Amino acid sequence: MLHLIFQSPIDTAVLERMDSGDVAVFLENAVLRVYQHSNISDALAKQLSSNRLCVLSDDIAVRGITADELVKGIEAITYAELVELTVTNPIIQSWT
Repeated sequence: MLHLIFQSPIDTAVLERMDSGDVAVFLENAVLRVYQHSNISDALAKQLSSNRLCVLSDDIAVRGITADELVKGIEAITYAELVELTVTNPIIQSWT
């Protein structure tokens, strides 16, 4: 399943609803919560053991965030890669 997370602040309950192997993409203002030292950085790091976590590269760039400021293991992806994820994951859940 592909989880598109738009909400900020991100509720850890959203992360707890992810099954092993799911992919989450943080979009818009949700990218502000995936810093290395945010209050949910430990929960995000834990999720990385069983899930792929991504941010949209354009969304972090617009907000002046660089990829090295993110929790280690979170990938910055392009719009083309986001489209690919929507094709390869037939079930999509949006969190707003």
